[in-house]
Amino acid sequence: MKRILGIAALVLLMACNQKNKSAELKNAVNADSSKTKNDITINDSQKSVIFYQYEDLKNNLVKSDAAAAQKSASTLKVSLAGFKGCELTAEIAEKIASTGDIVSQRKNFTVLSADLIALIKNTIIDKGVIYVQHCPMANKGDGGDWLSTEKEIKNPYYGEEMLECGRIVEEIKAKRN
Repeated sequence: MKRILGIAALVLLMACNQKNKSAELKNAVNADSSKTKNDITINDSQKSVIFYQYEDLKNNLVKSDAAAAQKSASTLKVSLAGFKGCELTAEIAEKIASTGDIVSQRKNFTVLSADLIALIKNTIIDKGVIYVQHCPMANKGDGGDWLSTEKEIKNPYYGEEMLECGRIVEEIKAKRN
């Protein structure tokens, strides 16, 4: 009987230890994948600033951080207002900046994203890939698109609620000479 209890305790200890190693391995893989950054180089410095400010806003929406999203949108609004042809898009960024309601921010983010996707598609990218991603459930089933520097889906319309909901619908790649 002692022998059976000893074996059972040993098996339990090994199983628990294996679970911890599995979690450690998963964390190590996640850390390594986050180091693999998709560096984007956009030919137009003003568009580059706008894109990275947009990316910051998107990441704050992914985190469901309404206050940080307001700050990001406010910064983006200034850059958009200073870029000829983006004055109306700047007004959308202002709407996001003027509310602390994450649902309203995300709704306006749909229109903002559509405008910025069009802007980036008409931009010369020297290095990297920008992903156009789509969530079919966003906006009460109407769907919503966004731009990302990462292949991995991180949904700005739902955050942690449905972080991986979506798919890549297009890749905007660097032009090769």
